[in-house]
Amino acid sequence: MTQTLRLPTVFRQIRLVPMVLAPHLTWAYAKDVKFGADAQALMLQGIDLLADAVAITMGPKGRTVITEQSWGSSKVTKDGVTVAKSIDLKDKYKNIGGKLVQDVANNTNEEAGDGTTTATVLVCSMAKEGFEKISKGATPVEITRGVMLVVDAVLQSKPVTTPEETAQVATISANGDKEIGNIISDAMKKVGRKAVITVKDGETLNDELEIIEGYISPYFIINISKGQKCEFQDAYVLLSEKKISSVQSIVPALEIAEDHRKPLVIIAEDVDREALSTLVLNRLKVGLQVVAVKAPGFGDYRKNQLKDMAIATGGAVFGEEGLTLTLEDVQPHDLGKGGEVIVTKDGAMLLKGKGDKAQIEKCIQEIIEQLDVTTNGVAVLKVGRTSDVEVNEKKDRVTDALNATRAAVEEGVVLGGGCALLRCIPALDSLTPANEDQKIGIEIVKRTLKIPAMTIAKNAGVEGSLIVEKIMQSSSEVGYDAMVGDFVNMVEKGIIDPTKVVKTALLDAAGMASLLATAEVVVTEIPKEEKDPGVGAMGGMGGGWIT
Repeated sequence: MTQTLRLPTVFRQIRLVPMVLAPHLTWAYAKDVKFGADAQALMLQGIDLLADAVAITMGPKGRTVITEQSWGSSKVTKDGVTVAKSIDLKDKYKNIGGKLVQDVANNTNEEAGDGTTTATVLVCSMAKEGFEKISKGATPVEITRGVMLVVDAVLQSKPVTTPEETAQVATISANGDKEIGNIISDAMKKVGRKAVITVKDGETLNDELEIIEGYISPYFIINISKGQKCEFQDAYVLLSEKKISSVQSIVPALEIAEDHRKPLVIIAEDVDREALSTLVLNRLKVGLQVVAVKAPGFGDYRKNQLKDMAIATGGAVFGEEGLTLTLEDVQPHDLGKGGEVIVTKDGAMLLKGKGDKAQIEKCIQEIIEQLDVTTNGVAVLKVGRTSDVEVNEKKDRVTDALNATRAAVEEGVVLGGGCALLRCIPALDSLTPANEDQKIGIEIVKRTLKIPAMTIAKNAGVEGSLIVEKIMQSSSEVGYDAMVGDFVNMVEKGIIDPTKVVKTALLDAAGMASLLATAEVVVTEIPKEEKDPGVGAMGGMGGGWIT
């Protein structure tokens, strides 16, 4: 299977001229043109500079980068793509090299949500080696074919199934911050792996997880011996798309429940003010069997959830568009019925619904078909703060960790710390190149696959080449834990990376390196010289108008 290499958007602004035409283009140009080694050397300087700035952030002991902002205070970050985007070089040819690497980082970030630093160091290494071999006579096109042979090698991945594995992936992507890893794992456990999870500034010094669902007031809990939950048997269920604020609107439903001696569960957008205080007061003072639950989610998602509940319980949704049904006109047949209802501060379960079985089965089939977009709620990760600079840096890490965790759930995981790429190297020996130049391409990638592990080790203050050599001599799951400075079983320690992130970084880096290898001419705009406007005549001195 042949991988498709993505063409970076920045190439839309660059004209590439075939090598065979170069000797004949000797006249004066309207634009600045550089050929062969001259152009490649300048581009490589830009690639090198940007890659060095990004590489310093790699691994658990990577350092932060401070970037000047055009507004506000400086930004402190360990996010590779943020560092890459912040760099502009004055020299046009160097800047083209830097922009190409930025494009690799952007592509990887958009596709996988993480892995931008890995992609950056990979493309830098491939470009360096490629230019060096081309300068010694190797054919660029054949080198590219050799690189593509390597990209077609498939990484074996392990599916992510448990909350512990989810936390491990998130922790690694958050640069070893276990608190971030655990809070993301907790969010996915509570609202589903494909759920809506957002990151925003918190109001306290601590990181917090907010789940938008569950009982609205803890005062609905009467039987403390059962823990913080409210349990009803054979209950009526009132469903409303709208917020309930007036007590008069729910009195008819309460009267129906009282007449039939059944508990009442109210599930609505929200219940507040007079309605909530009245329900709580009656629950505490007279033992009214009632609980109010905030419907999960927002917008269309919440509407669909309420419709599903209505089908499951055999009730109606009040406030639904197209229906003239109002809460004041409620009848017993408008209320859903649940054999058992359990409500906690995190959510609610409706069991043994009394809805029409045919309708329920139809709904189940529709949900199965749309499983990829069905979630159990909405989670908001609130990042604790002591200053704006700190919270912005931490939000970058939380966002990276969240993206990496989603990628891991999607395609599984491989060994972290650069070990997955190292373990690919022996498998490349079985590849059969068509010629020596293709073999050179394969060898370039073999050496490049060592770079991420070496960079992580270097940032931890140890010799990267020695670390890589020892990893290659160890068993398949052994790698280097840069945080503690020891060789460990990476799977047991939870040092793992999302397969999608590693594959995307390698694919994007190989694609860019291949394009750079075949670029022989670079054309740039010549800066326009600003003419001296001169000094106009002063008013009253006969100078007239300046046009």
